[in-house]
Amino acid sequence: MRKYIFLFLLLLTKGLLALDPNIFERAKDATRVVIAGGSITEIFYFLGEQDRIVAIDVTSNFPPEAKSLPSIGYVRALSAEGLLSMKPSIIIGEDDMGPPAVIKQIRETSYDLRIIPEIRTIDGIIEKIECIASILDVTEKSDAIISKKLEPYIKKIVKNRKRIAKKGVKVMLVLNMQSSSIIVAGANTSGSGFIDLIGGENIFESFEGWKPVNAEAILELNPDYIIVPQRNVHKGLDVTSIADSELFKNTNAGRNKNFIFDDAMAITGFGPRTINSALTATEFILK
Repeated sequence: MRKYIFLFLLLLTKGLLALDPNIFERAKDATRVVIAGGSITEIFYFLGEQDRIVAIDVTSNFPPEAKSLPSIGYVRALSAEGLLSMKPSIIIGEDDMGPPAVIKQIRETSYDLRIIPEIRTIDGIIEKIECIASILDVTEKSDAIISKKLEPYIKKIVKNRKRIAKKGVKVMLVLNMQSSSIIVAGANTSGSGFIDLIGGENIFESFEGWKPVNAEAILELNPDYIIVPQRNVHKGLDVTSIADSELFKNTNAGRNKNFIFDDAMAITGFGPRTINSALTATEFILK
């Protein structure tokens, strides 16, 4: 089992603590938690601390039972009134929580607000879990769960990732399908972070953000694998239908039917499920 003090010193120099040492402080009262961010809700359930939650945002859709909790709206379009009406003892949000004016309003009150930065790596996922565990004062419990449920997967991912990186595997990640183009992950997106996590090369690293591309651009860069997060827009798609589409049929991925389908939040949320998704993806590529 990892020693928490070692993790603390490690994070102080390279992780979340280097960005904001206060976010790790134990909450004075963590009995009524309002959450803005799907990965944070997922972590509460992962730690078995979900009974503390009194409200969540609409991106908090896993596990399914979380959907029965009261909603505060969309993580990037919250209202101070909606948050505070839940009478929280602490509010914990992801780094895209907003808008900024609402964050400013909350910070000017006496309410405890923690916004947790996202570092899109395996270490970053563990740091996020440990940060929440520290806030809740359940670090020993967290260490034991991470050691049992995640570390065996992480060891395999690290090994697989090295092999994939050596192969120079070209990957693209689809956000949304349109009639003549698709929205894909460029640099500095959660999608690109996932591609890097599994050791792939993002073929659209030349631009930043999520942007539309056409069939010509896809064929020119010729991905070996295509990751398709499963959203409502992708319902009804299967490997054959997508591989035979005009967008992909002449690429290496299309010819070899190298498509990876997985839950969108599992891939892009950078919570505990992202580690499971990364292992599945690396094993598919190396099969």
